[in-house]
Amino acid sequence: MATAHRVVVKVGSSSLTTAAGGIDPDRIGALVDTLAGLRLAGREVVLVSSGAIAAGLSPLGLSARPRDLATQQAAASVGQGLLVGRYTSLFGARGLEVGQVLLTVDDVTRKSNYRNAYRTFGRLLELGVVPVVNENDTVATQEIRFGDNDRLAALVAHLVHADALVLLSDVDALYTANPRLPGARRIDEVHGPDELAAIDTSVAGSAGVGTGGMTTKISAAGIATSAGIPVVLARADQAAAALAGDDVGTLFHPTGKRRPTRLLWLAHATDARGALILDAGAVNALVRRKASLLPAGVVEVRGSFSAGDPVNLCGPDGAVVARGLVNYDAQELPVLLGRHTADLVAELGEGYDRTVVHRDALVVLAR
Repeated sequence: MATAHRVVVKVGSSSLTTAAGGIDPDRIGALVDTLAGLRLAGREVVLVSSGAIAAGLSPLGLSARPRDLATQQAAASVGQGLLVGRYTSLFGARGLEVGQVLLTVDDVTRKSNYRNAYRTFGRLLELGVVPVVNENDTVATQEIRFGDNDRLAALVAHLVHADALVLLSDVDALYTANPRLPGARRIDEVHGPDELAAIDTSVAGSAGVGTGGMTTKISAAGIATSAGIPVVLARADQAAAALAGDDVGTLFHPTGKRRPTRLLWLAHATDARGALILDAGAVNALVRRKASLLPAGVVEVRGSFSAGDPVNLCGPDGAVVARGLVNYDAQELPVLLGRHTADLVAELGEGYDRTVVHRDALVVLAR
């Protein structure tokens, strides 16, 4: 961690706000002091910051985080400008510029958007700017959300080719049980998912203004470490120590190597909109031969989805073996099931020569 040149730091709403829900000047000031010092020392910093909705509560006269999406988006619209304005002022006092980057799922999953986002981040960092990232809450719908900023931070870390990811929270580490319980011990290091099997990961952060808990942070750590990026989970006031490589928080060691970001998203950070039941031959082709899914291998369609949506690919027993981005709407598929591509083209035309799910847009989840 101490030698990581490009670092993504994620801070949650509960680590930036007061008990009433507004931005806490002391907390945000301490965070900026730490990150500005890191940037002025020659290291590159990307900040993924929650807090837009929380910052918009007071101006709108709201006493708590709204439950409905429309009011959440209204609060985000008001609060995002206030939040970035605060960062601009605080980093500016230290001679640093910030750049706001609002992302949607498409920006890290569609190839053209991904490349553009990567170029933008690269140029900002070349210019010495500190990118401040958030999900574009004002326009994101429930169906196309990252789910939480922990997962967003993990995908951003992969997108920008970060050397490390730091997740700052109101909990100082991962524990063997709820840290409020007697006998709970801090877990210093995690070397892989097997070590988490016997651990109670239901420890939650503050429920008033944030959306994530320990489960989302572990999920985010799994996304990043599976792509070769080490992760440290620590309390927000431990940011300086965590970035210096001190023995604080929990260190998640890398378990894999880089892979296309959309595959990370498919595997870890999305919900399927439907399912396709495959025959045994199609399952074997996907899992062992890394082939695309063709209409001939599909025996049943479940759910309602559109072309481009993520769907589960299941074996004859219904067990999920893969997830992918489907190339057809749900209502188009029933007449194609079990039929060979050449027959479909001859009968229906060249528009039906495409795969149901291309191998470059699917990820195997079980073998």
